[in-house]
Amino acid sequence: MNSGIIESFFLIFSGATCLATIALYTRQPLLVAYIAIGCLTGPYGLSLITDASLLNEISEIGIIFLLFLVGLDLQPSQLKDMFTKSLLTALGSSVVLFAVGFTLLYLLGYERNDAIVAGIAIIFSSTIIGIKLLPTTVLHHRHVGQMVVSLLLVQDLIAIIVLIFLEGWGSETDLLTHHIAQVFLILPLLGLFAYAIVRFILLPIISKFDVFQEFIFLAAIGWCLALAVIASESGLSYEIGAFVAGVSLATSSLSKYIAESLKPLRDFFLVLFFFSVGAQMNLSLMLTLLIPIFILAGAILTLKPITFRWILRWQGEEKQDAREVGMRLGQASEFSLLIVYLAGSTTLLSNEGALIIQGATVATMLLSSYLVIFRYPSPIAVSARLRKN
Repeated sequence: MNSGIIESFFLIFSGATCLATIALYTRQPLLVAYIAIGCLTGPYGLSLITDASLLNEISEIGIIFLLFLVGLDLQPSQLKDMFTKSLLTALGSSVVLFAVGFTLLYLLGYERNDAIVAGIAIIFSSTIIGIKLLPTTVLHHRHVGQMVVSLLLVQDLIAIIVLIFLEGWGSETDLLTHHIAQVFLILPLLGLFAYAIVRFILLPIISKFDVFQEFIFLAAIGWCLALAVIASESGLSYEIGAFVAGVSLATSSLSKYIAESLKPLRDFFLVLFFFSVGAQMNLSLMLTLLIPIFILAGAILTLKPITFRWILRWQGEEKQDAREVGMRLGQASEFSLLIVYLAGSTTLLSNEGALIIQGATVATMLLSSYLVIFRYPSPIAVSARLRKN
């Protein structure tokens, strides 16, 4: 069956609603339902949606808006606070976790590139799960919440740098060097251009018509897509352009309002992105890789909380706070799936390597959510004592 766009959207969103209901009853993050509907209706499931070009476009648009919102959330005040303890913790944990992921896949007999991508992918913790399981009325205004949010923001910045290098990786040495030089030349120019346009043109126009909410919504989307296209035409990527567009707006007093107004749009495209991830999973092949998937997932769930806890304790944090932060960040990330998607699209990653990382990522998201909601305050905790909004 080769569904059109309307039929595809019907299958995606109706199916996701049914599976999301089950996910909510079982206290699971909704993105698991989005991946599951992709597995079910995609080419390796019931083959209800098989158009490869449609799946790729869905992924691309979802990533663009995801990174735009990531950039929009990087408030200047938060950036200043991050480059102290959180930066050291994020970098230290990244080195340790990269070594763990690389060593595991290399010892399991996979190619060096697979091992490198695995090491990179498990560095990141899930922003969606980390934030969703934080009680906004309690922990966001306490030290634990501040540490979790700041660490996730630093990881987002590291992820953007990784994505830039992934675009050039796999090229010949001369081409890779040229790409890196191009990035370091064009990216600052793009940032200055974005800052100037936002400050002298976009914000004055938005401020003049800020009573019209639809106009702010349109202006933000138009700016995101405009800078994405400019970045692509300049030799970068749509995704990096969208991120720069978000960061350039983050300096504005309207950034929080824009972020709030765009959340429904972000959620819409997140459904599409995670659906496309699931649709590209070969479940029959994944079943033959259960042992390496469980080994990698077990390493993430065991060593990631320990790594964060050890580094935070070394920096003088209380034992209880350090343990809680480690548990809340003890899973792989949506960025892990994004890295697998980009690495796979440039033939840097084998099909087996991609499925191992994807399978381990989804498994850690499932299990980590349970570990948090049974032990710490969260909006969906099982215990009434721990259920905090």
